[in-house]
Amino acid sequence: MARLGRSFAYLWSSTALSNLADGVLKIGTPLLAVSMTRSPTLVSLVAAATTLPWLLLALHAGAVADRADRRRVMVRANLVRAVILAGVTLLAVLGLLNLWLLLAAVLLAGVSEVFADLSAQSVLPMTVPHEALTKANGRVSSAQMIGNDFVGAPVAGLLVATLPAVVFGAPALLYATAGLLLLGMRGAYRPPGETGTTARGEAGTGAGDGAGDGAGDGAEARRPMRADIAEALRYLWSHRVLRSLAVTAGLLNLANSAYFAVFVLWAVGDGSEIGLEPAGYGLMATAFAAGAVFGSLLADRAAGLFGEFRTLAGCWLVSSLLLLVPVIVPSPWTLFPTAVLWGVIGAGGNVLVISARQRLIPAKLLGRVNSAYRLVGMGGMPLGAAAGGVVAEFAGLGAVLVGATGVCLVGVGLLRRALSDQISGPLTSEAALSDMSGSR
Repeated sequence: MARLGRSFAYLWSSTALSNLADGVLKIGTPLLAVSMTRSPTLVSLVAAATTLPWLLLALHAGAVADRADRRRVMVRANLVRAVILAGVTLLAVLGLLNLWLLLAAVLLAGVSEVFADLSAQSVLPMTVPHEALTKANGRVSSAQMIGNDFVGAPVAGLLVATLPAVVFGAPALLYATAGLLLLGMRGAYRPPGETGTTARGEAGTGAGDGAGDGAGDGAEARRPMRADIAEALRYLWSHRVLRSLAVTAGLLNLANSAYFAVFVLWAVGDGSEIGLEPAGYGLMATAFAAGAVFGSLLADRAAGLFGEFRTLAGCWLVSSLLLLVPVIVPSPWTLFPTAVLWGVIGAGGNVLVISARQRLIPAKLLGRVNSAYRLVGMGGMPLGAAAGGVVAEFAGLGAVLVGATGVCLVGVGLLRRALSDQISGPLTSEAALSDMSGSR
């Protein structure tokens, strides 16, 4: 950690705490929903509410990340969701919590998450040297997985059964602490202006001197936000590698959202196929996280051995096929090893695709293009979750799980066909970048 600098240590620590809060909410809220209703449609609304803000606000949040100090955006977003969840905790203590208030809480916390996450991915390249991006992303991904699944998930399973109000109270405290930790990062983290100034912490020049507040920022700030958003969309769609990755990620996330929106009904309860208790469902997520820690740390080495694109496409293919295992053999004895493999392969792929985006997108456009990418890549998730619930209501849970797997396999096939010339090397697209004069 020391080699990546003091500012990265604060960023990593904040990431670890905020993702621990995410993990408690990610597992705790659907389990609370299952305790209130067994309707697949209503349960799937929790996943839809979690991801709906990405569809509605990703582009605007990215534009904000390219106009404001990215660290300050993260601080404010964390403090806002801490306040929201503290209020929900009070409602739960008073016995006033119901499914609709649960959905509102998840939705409002998700709004803050969009701003926090987009700024976090954009601030990382300003914190470490570019040659250390994959290593730094591996460390961040490990912290995310440990917090989200290794620790947060089992804690959530226990809290739902014992202290439901703490499912919201603990994340409120964690988000507040995460926001305050970011204040320890040195330097200004405003994006560079047209003049080419840089705004970096310890990893770059101008640490602590407000280097990002150059003359170019004034011109950028005066532009209408819709012009910034249009520029990002043009850039993404004209960049063959980024466009192909975004479309594939969109298909995978849409399908996985449908799958996991109803998977809790397949796995948890006396009438489920697998028959887990709520605490067991949390342990499944812990198994996922254990694999994800290894996957995120091994991603750089795997890419060096097999090539970046071959490794990424392989990860996405295998993780898609593994979705069939709990359907074909619905048993805890197969579910837990499968969850470990999901973690190893999924985390490795995530590290590679995030590092590729950070390397390919110019610093001044990073927030906006990242937001456009994530709109395409994640915007379908609420639709997938809602569709999964509706289809399960009429065709059964198995139809959703198998159909989602098929969509994932189609997405991986389209990616391999679109980027067949990238099969053995690092993901790059210099020719596409040189054609971007219209969007610079």
